[in-house]
Amino acid sequence: MRFDDDKRIVLTLDAGGTNFVFSAMQGNREVVPPITLPSRGDDLETCMGQMVSGFTSVQKRAPAKPVAISFAFPGPADYPNGIIGDLNNLPAFHGGVALGPMLAAKFCLPVFINNDGDLFAYGEAMAGLLPEVNEMFAKANSPRRYKNLFGVTLGTGFGGGIVRDGQLFIGDNSTGGEIWMLRNKLFPQANIEESVSIRAVRRVYGEIAGMPCKDTPEPKDIFAIARGEKPGDKKAAMEAFRRMGEAAGDALANVMTLIDGLVVIGGGLAGAAPLFLPALVAEMNNPLTTLDGRSLPRMAAKAFNLEDPASLATFIAGKITEIAVPGTDKTVRYDSLQRLGVGISKLGASKAIAIGAYAFALAALDR
Repeated sequence: MRFDDDKRIVLTLDAGGTNFVFSAMQGNREVVPPITLPSRGDDLETCMGQMVSGFTSVQKRAPAKPVAISFAFPGPADYPNGIIGDLNNLPAFHGGVALGPMLAAKFCLPVFINNDGDLFAYGEAMAGLLPEVNEMFAKANSPRRYKNLFGVTLGTGFGGGIVRDGQLFIGDNSTGGEIWMLRNKLFPQANIEESVSIRAVRRVYGEIAGMPCKDTPEPKDIFAIARGEKPGDKKAAMEAFRRMGEAAGDALANVMTLIDGLVVIGGGLAGAAPLFLPALVAEMNNPLTTLDGRSLPRMAAKAFNLEDPASLATFIAGKITEIAVPGTDKTVRYDSLQRLGVGISKLGASKAIAIGAYAFALAALDR
């Protein structure tokens, strides 16, 4: 929201293994029709040529001269220095490619590259869930405000990004927020992505329905089966999403114990939230047991499902009292309910990433 009325233009790119989609942003909005070119990730020279061609085309169509280039690109990478490492889906990027410096030299513009999970989180912090929740607190005359957010994307993989007090946190090795590498509660020998991804939903459905994984429906169809909108094994469909929610909730409980803020979920699987979000939040609140048998809260703060109206109302209301200031006749308001909110992106992952890329570039230039 901070940049809604900003007149500066930033060139952007949605980089995929098959296609590159170029555009330009102004005031948190796309102002150039997207231009799609094959990525040609098998040949470095051709791939670089496609990038130059794409950015040149959108620059010519932009209503004003751009101030920067900013986009998401797969890792591993040294993002602050714009160097891309070895990529699986773009094999030409092996041994390190100085993509940012190349584009900066070609266009004489600052270039900012980040991970898509990071930019999703940043976009949600700037213009998505975080300001939306704080606006609800303001309307309720609550003293509570949130400054920290963890964004996750559910789809082919399980991506993540951390925003702390308006700043994107990427870590010293550009690997902050890599939630996909956490240990899997359901399969402790595996990483969490094996249970939180498209392939995980299909695998569990196939296991329960007695169907080879290669023949299982896509998640959107499994979701429709669970809702009774398509024929299939409804019990298997519901369990596939519930199990994903349980696994994701365990991972997020670990993450939010350290970060303490809001959680926003986006990506292709986010539309199935009614089937996995209750299990996810329940798992975040699932208590631990001490060695002498006592129950212990999983997290210091309780998780609330912001998509459930009753849970949202309790989250916004908090537990506010007036307490006396010792030695004076004054009182202060005290909200004693320690809580975390978990919500679904209203922007959508693609828009949040674009806004994140735009806002990141302008914030960096302003600093």
